[in-house]
Amino acid sequence: MKKAIFLFVGLTLVALFGFSTRADRAGDSAPSPSGPPRTVVAREWKGRVAPARAEEYYRYLLEGVKKIGSVPGSLGAQLMRREEAGAVEFTVISYWESRKAIEAYAGRDIEKPHHLPRDREFLLELPTRVLHYDVTYTDLAQVKVVQ
Repeated sequence: MKKAIFLFVGLTLVALFGFSTRADRAGDSAPSPSGPPRTVVAREWKGRVAPARAEEYYRYLLEGVKKIGSVPGSLGAQLMRREEAGAVEFTVISYWESRKAIEAYAGRDIEKPHHLPRDREFLLELPTRVLHYDVTYTDLAQVKVVQ
């Protein structure tokens, strides 16, 4: 009789709390209905221009940034601008499925910038390095940008 009660209690607990004792650990739960989390790599490029040429360069850079969206493996991009003493700095952050996708776009050395044809004409100095980050969290639902 004790064995039967023990078995009944044990099966009830298993039914209530699941078969795995690891269910509450991060990454051990079943994938969400929308699928498993996706790995995303952010690629950051920065360039500085003289204030007098900032608007012209912005229009030129924007056309280049818009083209990134059509590159296989690209997930989109952001273009940001910051005024500083004697220069205007532009930052482009593009999002990619993987470093392999970036390599297909930029070449074997993904830290080498992929300059636009007229960058030498506009930029105060040519950037020598592009940075890459593994995106671990994002929440941009409230960000609305008007062009």
